[in-house]
Amino acid sequence: MPRFDVLTLFGEYFEPLRTQGVCRRAFDRGAMALQHWNPRDFSIDTHHTVDDRPYGGGPGMVMLVEPLERALRAAQSSRETAGMDTAPVLLFSPAGAKLTQEQVKRWACSAGAVLVCGRYEGIDQRFIDRHVDEEISLGDYVLSGGEIAAMAFLDAVARLQPGVLGSADSAQQDSFSDGLLDCPHYTRPPTHTGLHVPAVLLSGDHARIARWRRDRSLQLTQERRPDLIAIMRRENRLSARDEQALASLD
Repeated sequence: MPRFDVLTLFGEYFEPLRTQGVCRRAFDRGAMALQHWNPRDFSIDTHHTVDDRPYGGGPGMVMLVEPLERALRAAQSSRETAGMDTAPVLLFSPAGAKLTQEQVKRWACSAGAVLVCGRYEGIDQRFIDRHVDEEISLGDYVLSGGEIAAMAFLDAVARLQPGVLGSADSAQQDSFSDGLLDCPHYTRPPTHTGLHVPAVLLSGDHARIARWRRDRSLQLTQERRPDLIAIMRRENRLSARDEQALASLD
């Protein structure tokens, strides 16, 4: 069971994960554990200060290294008391590598990690240099803090825990799980305002349906994310039939 300890000034952000939707199932089933640690609780001055002006000037404030280090030590000590090994430390940052489904799978099968959520202009670099094992980004944009990124990470990990999704096949058919975007999906009614469900999906021919879904995944990926097709070609993950389907799109 993975356990994630979150260093955050806003622990209340994470409560809906425990009580709502698919993520709730992961916690209710004991498939995943979550603790949060507020650096403000580990500040030793009367004002519980967690930030200060940056050296060299400039706008904004920088999170202090010392409260973060104390919060991290408390999280790691709690894990050790629970019989767990020291956890790797992840920081959500625009400077990190973009989160991928392959990374999510790796963390879903791990013992968990300590997740660090920055605020303000950032975190004192000395904390990053000394303690952070990996930096993760959701994309090329800036959020107000790391909490939303951490929630997205935890949601992605939670849905891969055994028994969390309604069907074990659901996660395997997700976008990116096999390197491609997912195919389009349809449900009732078969006709809506003149738009029809593709006939093959109503045929009952499971082999044809599987081929159609694979071809639509290839088509959508080629149109929207050709970089993923290029990666799959480099890794020899496309079959001869896949290449034929892609060639028919030209």
